[in-house]
Amino acid sequence: MPDSPEIWPALPFAEWKATAKTLHMWTQIVGKIRLALTPWINHSWHVTLYVTARGLTTSPMFVGARVLQIDFDFIDHVVRFQTGEGTEKSIGLAPKSVAWFYREVMSTLADLNVPVEINTTPNEVDPAIPFEKNETDAVYDPECANRFWRVLLQSDRVFKEFRSEFCGKCSPVHFFWGSFDLAVTRFSGRRAPEHPGGVPHLPDAVTREAYSHEVSSLGFWPGNETMPDPIFYSYAYPAPRGFSEAKVKPALASYNAQLKEFVLPYEQMRLSEAPDAALLDFAHSTYDAASTLGNWDRAAFTEVKPRLQSPPRRS
Repeated sequence: MPDSPEIWPALPFAEWKATAKTLHMWTQIVGKIRLALTPWINHSWHVTLYVTARGLTTSPMFVGARVLQIDFDFIDHVVRFQTGEGTEKSIGLAPKSVAWFYREVMSTLADLNVPVEINTTPNEVDPAIPFEKNETDAVYDPECANRFWRVLLQSDRVFKEFRSEFCGKCSPVHFFWGSFDLAVTRFSGRRAPEHPGGVPHLPDAVTREAYSHEVSSLGFWPGNETMPDPIFYSYAYPAPRGFSEAKVKPALASYNAQLKEFVLPYEQMRLSEAPDAALLDFAHSTYDAASTLGNWDRAAFTEVKPRLQSPPRRS
């Protein structure tokens, strides 16, 4: 990395779309291992990955009493497997097919004596080529992968600041490998109407459980070939009456009728005079629209921070 990297690096989708497709499938393989090894948590929070100082992690997973953690390292460009016994193995991140990567991952797990079976059909994409048959997606540009992680890292930082202001039920800031986005979600506490489902290659029961309660969700999505612009987004489910017409900040943001959510173009946000402030304005104003129009009990969710005594001075 350069000595003084941009805090919010450029991430034009056209420059890394082939790497993005490959990396999406690689994160799905590792994510499905977490799905197989982790007890169910509401809204599928047990399947997500988390941003680290070097990439993405499963966090500790358990095989009986044994522990396994798998990390993507986008600085050294490896996937690292660590066990509680102190064993560590890694495989390189380099141009290779999804099928080749899948075989490497499963072989490494066998070497570690970690028996795992996963559903090899990817989720939330179409076409959904099974991992072991996908010889098409095989591009990996390390610079682009590193830039993507740096955007996730800074988004994680700002999202956590936004999350800290809310004392109701709220998700962690986490990376969903199915949709390939980073998100944090606030809940009103009320049940929501049944979601219609229809997400490609995702059981409707999973979608309906994920949206079983009213939400206001904030996230970052890097784009795809159909919509090739990275964006920050914010949506409400169910969307209250008047939500799409709400006035939100900053002026760069707008409502996207196709996505049914407010969007803040990443490129314009990162080039603005104060990118962090623009993103926080977007987060606050879209939540305000969702929660006010949706008649949430906003006062109950206001964070009250404790008054802590100052630490004693060292002499």
